[in-house]
Amino acid sequence: MARLNRRTVKRLYRKEPVSSFLIVMGLIEVVIGGVDEQWGLFVVGLGFVLGAIAIRWSRIRRDPQDFKQVLPRRYLPSSEMNVPLPHLAREKQRG
Repeated sequence: MARLNRRTVKRLYRKEPVSSFLIVMGLIEVVIGGVDEQWGLFVVGLGFVLGAIAIRWSRIRRDPQDFKQVLPRRYLPSSEMNVPLPHLAREKQRG
């Protein structure tokens, strides 16, 4: 169970690092504000969490295709023909 949660957190954090950071920061403020009964800090932390969730929701709603399919990077153009590369040969040294 812990492994599944760790994978999920890593995957979400890599997709949206800014909103994930804001959520973590806001949750820490909510916990500190709730434990110490500092309601101002609690409200600010709750605002951060809700704002980060709104940012993530708007990004998912605006670009749904980015989250569904990740295209592989291609450094070389695709080729129709499978032509093997030529063999490299050492040049004879002139002496």
